[in-house]
Amino acid sequence: MSEGPRVRVIGSLSEVEAAAWDLCAHAPALDLAAPDMPARDAATSTMVSPASDSGADLVAAYDPANPFVSHAFLQALETSRCVGGRSGWAPAYVIVETPEGRLLGAAPSYLKTHSQGEYVFDHGWADAYERAGGHYYPKLQVSVPFTPATGPRLLVAPTEHAATVRVLLVAGLEALRRQTGASSIHATFATEHDLEALVPAGYLERHDIQFHWLNAGYGSYDDFLATLVSRKRKTLKRERREALAAGIEIAVLTGSELTESVWDAFFGFYQDTGARKWGRPYLTRAFFSEIGRTMADQTVLVMARRAGRYIAGAINFRGRNTLYGRNWGCIEEHPFLHFEVCYHQAIDYAIANGLARVEAGAQGEHKLARGYRPVVTRSAHYLADPGLKAAVADYLARERAAIARAQRELREEAPFRTTEPEVNLPDTK
Repeated sequence: MSEGPRVRVIGSLSEVEAAAWDLCAHAPALDLAAPDMPARDAATSTMVSPASDSGADLVAAYDPANPFVSHAFLQALETSRCVGGRSGWAPAYVIVETPEGRLLGAAPSYLKTHSQGEYVFDHGWADAYERAGGHYYPKLQVSVPFTPATGPRLLVAPTEHAATVRVLLVAGLEALRRQTGASSIHATFATEHDLEALVPAGYLERHDIQFHWLNAGYGSYDDFLATLVSRKRKTLKRERREALAAGIEIAVLTGSELTESVWDAFFGFYQDTGARKWGRPYLTRAFFSEIGRTMADQTVLVMARRAGRYIAGAINFRGRNTLYGRNWGCIEEHPFLHFEVCYHQAIDYAIANGLARVEAGAQGEHKLARGYRPVVTRSAHYLADPGLKAAVADYLARERAAIARAQRELREEAPFRTTEPEVNLPDTK
């Protein structure tokens, strides 16, 4: 470049071209480290040999076509008023561009006045800091709102300047934090490549566990069942039969099948369940219409119908090799219907479409009995106050060790016959 790139903050994705943003969001993972860079140990966050038995193979994967960091998804959150306004999520995207205005990199970042809708919980940090006389809010959140799915947080176009752009994005986030008086920066559900840039910049690494289903090349659901112990196979077969016993039928809808009447039905389920779980659902009705318009082919809606009307549904989004389960809702309660619509149908879809994995959202140890495996998710947190940072660093070191123990114990409880089936993870570079 004849002149250096510039860093600035924009308040809306309407200020950048969708194709330019998506070139950054969906670029192949860039191997900026040495070729023999070892994996991170889940317990200590130190580096270990790739051949060591650390469980590092069961960490959340990077899908190069992650739908949530796409321009269409993030823009839908804006235009439908899920973010902005009084939501407590103020878009403040950090971008890097050439002097001519060509986008080189971006970070989906938001100024937050609360800690809701994040799924990586820091309420205890906020309370402690406030009691000590500090001001935890505003804070800067680098994530996809309301979406606990691992994906890139430092989005970089595939150019020879990629390493420099990543450094500039990290510096831009810190400059924005200082300018706004934010106490901290939180890059949640981040990738390994993100952490390689953020941890050396003073961010603290945090781990948690989700449950993902991994495809070992199954030709059918029965092939998958054959890997489970006998009693678990019988349990899941009975569970699937009983879920549909009341005359319930399942429809898997995508593309042009996602009509406004279908969205009306699903939004009713989402509102009812969301209101009971956390008081006010995060997503508006307009959001679903918008993604139906711009992301229909990446949206997979599993709907249950009884007596001529829809009674339950789950929305999924599809990447290149991953199906992401997101929101569920129902207006009738039926035994095991939640498991059928959210988990078994997702497995069916992944097998039929040759997908490598299903990510079924946050939490839920009940997924383990249905063949989902415990995987480690990671976040990075920059805390400006030295005292708060020291206290949180001590806590996170102990928490990482506890997460590693929990993952080992959960793997031992898995329903597979002997060892977990070997999975060939897709090449994402």
